[in-house]
Amino acid sequence: MRRAFVVATAVAVAIVGASIGAAAPVARSVVLVTHDSFAISKSTKAAFETQSGLKLRILQNGDAGAALNRALLTAGRPEGDVFFGVDNNLLSRALGGKLFDAYTPAALTQVERAYDLDLSHHLVPIDHGAICLVYDRAWFAAHKLRPPYTFEDLLRPGYAKLTVVENPATSTPGLAFMLATIAHFGSGKAPWTYWSRIKRDVLVTNGWDEAYNAQFSGSSSHKGKRPIVVSYSSDPAAEVYFAGKPRTQAPVAVVRNTCFGQVELAGILRGAKNPDGARKLVDFLLSQRFQAGIPLTMFVYPVRGRTPLPAVFMRFSPPMSSPLTLSPATIGANRDAWISEWTDTVLR
Repeated sequence: MRRAFVVATAVAVAIVGASIGAAAPVARSVVLVTHDSFAISKSTKAAFETQSGLKLRILQNGDAGAALNRALLTAGRPEGDVFFGVDNNLLSRALGGKLFDAYTPAALTQVERAYDLDLSHHLVPIDHGAICLVYDRAWFAAHKLRPPYTFEDLLRPGYAKLTVVENPATSTPGLAFMLATIAHFGSGKAPWTYWSRIKRDVLVTNGWDEAYNAQFSGSSSHKGKRPIVVSYSSDPAAEVYFAGKPRTQAPVAVVRNTCFGQVELAGILRGAKNPDGARKLVDFLLSQRFQAGIPLTMFVYPVRGRTPLPAVFMRFSPPMSSPLTLSPATIGANRDAWISEWTDTVLR
């Protein structure tokens, strides 16, 4: 879903052997299959291992889309026990692949109902966030140009050649932003008319890392030249947190009218070798301990109600109250056709 500033180390799955003629060994580990942006602190990981008596092994398989595609190829013969990283934009694809066994953790009653997207509970919500246009405050101040406020601002002459976006076919932020334009303009021709008008003025990258860290002028790398990027609503808090010194204002800001809501979910993989351990892990992902650590490890927001947010989030990146949304059913029925339409409109 999101790039992680503190990245958990991917580890291989351990294979536990059994003596000939002996009973099947008790599983000593549980394997979480996920994307490269998943992160967990050492202390939180240790807390799970102490509580469960299991070793937590983390297998990271690229970005969210790539990790899901790999899981679909091994449906019923999974590489691990739990998968984390399906979002609302890929939910129908994951459920259609019959990847997961249903499980309703007790802590789900503590989750805000709006995030409980799969009522069969083959997948349960773990975190949420928003994808938005983000801009470089210093650039706009230096050029004495008003920062963007709406999607339509990108059509103005003064904003030409300022924006970098990700390809929705290869990037989950890119997919979310494409969906944001559909939610804003409607599902007819209007979104594609909009994209046809801005396509010569936006730079398209294959993924978030290139867009934010290489092409965006407001990132801490300071490598890019474009002052507007498709990224995350939590970027202001992240930039302040990693600046390592007090700041009264974040160097980047969010165009709140362009934000599209994103929910990330986890589920027990069908055919898991350690289903009991998988249930314990899903329970832990919804525990107060794990949920409280989400903001400063993955820089998204917990779904469990009444989970306190760090001060840097409350000051610089409070949660979006009403981001743009489309139902998972609508996305599932149209996603591939919309990506094809975007590709034909923007890249050809």
